[in-house]
Amino acid sequence: MALRGGGGALGLGLGLLLLSAACLIPRSAQVRRLARCPATCSCTKESIICVGSSWVPRIVPGDISSLSLVNGTFSEIKDRMFSHLPSLQLLLLNSNSFTVIRDDAFAGLFHLEYLFIEGNKIETISRNAFRGLRDLTHLSLANNHIKALPRDVFSDLDSLIELDLRGNKFECDCKAKWLYLWLKMTNSTVSDVLCIGPPEYQEKKLNDVTSFDYGCTTTDFVVHQTLPYQSVSVDTFNSKNDVFVAIAQPSMENCMVLEWDHIEMNFRSYDNITGQSIVGCKAILIDDQVFVVVAQLFGGSHIYKYDESWTKFVKFQDIEVSRISKPNDIELFQIDDETFFIIADSSKAGLSTVYKWNSKGFYSYQSLHEWFRDTDAEFVDIDGKSHLILSSRSQVPLILQWNKSSKKFVPHGDIPNMEDVLAVKSFRMQNNLYLSLTRFIGDSRVMRWNGRRKLDDL
Repeated sequence: MALRGGGGALGLGLGLLLLSAACLIPRSAQVRRLARCPATCSCTKESIICVGSSWVPRIVPGDISSLSLVNGTFSEIKDRMFSHLPSLQLLLLNSNSFTVIRDDAFAGLFHLEYLFIEGNKIETISRNAFRGLRDLTHLSLANNHIKALPRDVFSDLDSLIELDLRGNKFECDCKAKWLYLWLKMTNSTVSDVLCIGPPEYQEKKLNDVTSFDYGCTTTDFVVHQTLPYQSVSVDTFNSKNDVFVAIAQPSMENCMVLEWDHIEMNFRSYDNITGQSIVGCKAILIDDQVFVVVAQLFGGSHIYKYDESWTKFVKFQDIEVSRISKPNDIELFQIDDETFFIIADSSKAGLSTVYKWNSKGFYSYQSLHEWFRDTDAEFVDIDGKSHLILSSRSQVPLILQWNKSSKKFVPHGDIPNMEDVLAVKSFRMQNNLYLSLTRFIGDSRVMRWNGRRKLDDL
């Protein structure tokens, strides 16, 4: 009994000693001991290869840069499936049973450069499947069952060098038009994309399909050119068979004018009008003259004219600060072959003012009203008569009609129950006139003119 008691005491002392020693072992060593290589895998310091696995290893040696899962029984690549392996640079998922790649399947893999998903049964790839893979250089989807790809599925792959789509047969119908256009624009090397249909294009290359030019009508817009500008307004105009864009950039204190390059097929810098907090640039073409109204928050607004001898825009005249102190919109219009523009002023003390061309310059023609903090102006022809619609932060949109006798705009009505409208835009469809009214607070609306001097909700 005494010996057992002494042994118990010795065992307790030994246990305390081992516990103390365990506490002295560095934490990293403990983690390494726990992070053993999974039974179905083989591991090195930087890579893991798993064969026949039905799951992604969760506890792995740290800083793994390469993972290969082969002959697994997965049915789909789920969202954030590999996010616990942020150091991956290579991911190989060949010869598994995948049929679907979900949105954000590879989220968190910011350093991934090589992604191989070959020899699976993939039929569906979600639009945002590859979102966030901005460092990916090589992607292979070879030998799957892919017949179509969602629009812009590769839009996040800024660094893509090579794309392999071999072994898939695509439906080369109108849904593939975006891919057809992308193949023509991308700088990446892409394998041949073969068609399984329609019958006339079977076994042909997608690049050889000609019906996209005339047989597909689409309302989808694709990114053509990205401009590194933070702007609040944009205007386009044509002059001497060229297309120009004027972009107001208050943070950069300029109005950037771009010109279409017919060789590079994109816009290039043409001129730069500087100012203070420029919020609007509106081009006005009169005969062979090009003017740009530059509305700015400080220092007054100005009108610039293109000078052929200087090959740039030079200041032509000032716009009085007493009338326009916080411009919010510039609208150009013509009545009886005479040119006008209106600046909607959103300050409490400002005056939304109509300006008219008199062959020598622009002069203030009519101040519409004050104290209403106007946000937008839209010129519209209603039943053959000229109208202006002024939206406001302090009242419902006001409708003004041109009086042919006095040659001035006079109040004609309003649009009830639509306070605090930020912008108003008119358009026509099938001989019907519509107004789109947007606002921050409350519902935006599209309204139709019913021909009885009234606007109806759609």
